[in-house]
Amino acid sequence: MGRSGSGSGTGTGTTKDAQALFQSLRSAYVATPNNLKIIDLYIVFAIVTAIIQVVYMAVVGSFPFNSFLSGVLSCVGTAVLAVSLRIQVNKDNKEFKVTRPLEIPSLSDRNLSLIFLQLMWIIMNLSVEIA
Repeated sequence: MGRSGSGSGTGTGTTKDAQALFQSLRSAYVATPNNLKIIDLYIVFAIVTAIIQVVYMAVVGSFPFNSFLSGVLSCVGTAVLAVSLRIQVNKDNKEFKVTRPLEIPSLSDRNLSLIFLQLMWIIMNLSVEIA
């Protein structure tokens, strides 16, 4: 019949599949343009910053919870906006026809959204501290 759960060869097949998947992802990422790699690095930085804030809150405590919340959500929102920029800048994406590598509307949309996001968190922090 096929594979049953008690076979000893299933672990090696899974390991080989995982290695093949990793190799294919790595070889595909090598062909990625440098401007997309820079955006990817920025996304990773924003997510790692959010994770560090969550770990810090778990270890030290969440006394100013509004500061923790605004810091983490600002990092996540920044990462989401960077992913949106990456989608728009990617030349292989067929939904967005980009005539230039960094088209002005996509950058201006992202920058205005980022400014609005940061101002929203600043206002949220100030309104809680004043009250």
